[in-house]
Amino acid sequence: MTLSGPEIHRLLSEHGIHPSKALGQNFVADPNTVRRIARLAGVGSGSHVLEIGPGLGSLTLALLETGADVVAVEIDRRLTAALRALLPAAAPVRVIEGDALRLDWLAWFEGAEDAPWTLVANLPYSVATPVVLHALEEAPVIGSALVMVQREVADRLVATPNTAAYGAVSVRVAYFAEATIVGQVPASVFIPRPKVESSLVRVVRRPRPAVDPALVSYQRFDAVVRAGFGHRRKMLRRSLAGVVEPAAFEAAGVAPTARAEDLDVASWGRLAALGGGTDG
Repeated sequence: MTLSGPEIHRLLSEHGIHPSKALGQNFVADPNTVRRIARLAGVGSGSHVLEIGPGLGSLTLALLETGADVVAVEIDRRLTAALRALLPAAAPVRVIEGDALRLDWLAWFEGAEDAPWTLVANLPYSVATPVVLHALEEAPVIGSALVMVQREVADRLVATPNTAAYGAVSVRVAYFAEATIVGQVPASVFIPRPKVESSLVRVVRRPRPAVDPALVSYQRFDAVVRAGFGHRRKMLRRSLAGVVEPAAFEAAGVAPTARAEDLDVASWGRLAALGGGTDG
């Protein structure tokens, strides 16, 4: 069972729900799209899936079709009520009402910490980046993710040095994982129809971070990256003044005249490790 356009409209009417622009609510109304997402996520029988923002349950149903166990976290209480009414009583799914960025993620994995989890989500623009970074930074049990995000966000998540979309977010994602765009989704499959196209991004956690935490903490690494991109048009010797010691550039093999977009994740790691400073 999956939800088509008429079924989405029926559920919205039945529960008196008007999609919230503030919450970026656009519901997938195409069974082929949600099944494609579930397939690209690589989940199946025995898989543990964390779904953020299930909405009316289009993607949730597709995930359950694969045999996966699902924890679905929804911020809108109107939608949690509709979702609970829709899902089969015996379905291996737990619906949690709350803001995914404010709740204790680790509590959701209790009893299944030894198995890698997969994050699967249709994420609105305002929370897409924070959710992906939160999963990587705070929930090491999440081994991979398949997220549908606005194309602009997708470009940032997967960007490489010296490309227009490359920024601090790209570097922070690359520290933990490899991210690739694996598909595009037209606006026509959503209700209501958004003004932008969406992309599917696969994020696979590295066996170990790209920068050795024994050499420099993630907190220090993150602080240096943020400082560098805080003034991305400036040369690094200026944007990192007071953050990285001048002698660190030569030691790290980085030209002080370089700009933030020139450095890959390994170069940022060397600068952070050799540049002095604290974890603050």
